[in-house]
Amino acid sequence: MRKLVLIDLDHTLIERRVPVATSIADFCAARGLDPDATRRVAAALKERTCPEAFAALREPLGLPGSTEELWASYVATLAADVTHEPATLTGLDRLRAAGWTVGILSNGVTDVQRAKIRSAGIHHHVDAVCISEEAGARKPDPAIFRIAAERCGHPLTPSTWMVGNNPATDITGATAAGIRSLWISAGHPWTADQPATPDHIEPDVASAAEHLLRLEGAAA
Repeated sequence: MRKLVLIDLDHTLIERRVPVATSIADFCAARGLDPDATRRVAAALKERTCPEAFAALREPLGLPGSTEELWASYVATLAADVTHEPATLTGLDRLRAAGWTVGILSNGVTDVQRAKIRSAGIHHHVDAVCISEEAGARKPDPAIFRIAAERCGHPLTPSTWMVGNNPATDITGATAAGIRSLWISAGHPWTADQPATPDHIEPDVASAAEHLLRLEGAAA
């Protein structure tokens, strides 16, 4: 039977080269906007990251292009600023080769998250993707874990794993959903004041993959 692991995207599979604020500033500078206009764009996108943010600002700020063009360009700007460790993809491939089904489970805006996944080339190394906006639920809601499992062609069972860096969404959500959790520490210590405790801790996705493969080997 194929085993299922769901993996978070931001700060787990990928990292940003620069802060989002820097990407917004670069986007606005390329369109000749002054600092005040840049702050307005940043505030609108912080309130709601969607095409409507540009629809409301396009005419007042004299932004060139249609709302759809501005949104597509902004999404591309965000996606271009992501990176990942080469060992991450190797870990994903090793899991799949060993019979694991690998799905991405991420909170966020569908267009942005999927663009980041494509930009990083991760879509070639996973079996399915589930983004909160399109799923209609967000981690830590157990519903989104069930939806993600279904997209991977699996039921959600106690042997399912969730791998992620966020204690509040990934670890607490996995616990609420009744599945196992692995916290990506990135070198930080776990603090005991969290509402849920992970089943295991590793520094990065490559190490997490090795742990899951060792567990499988021990159970064989």
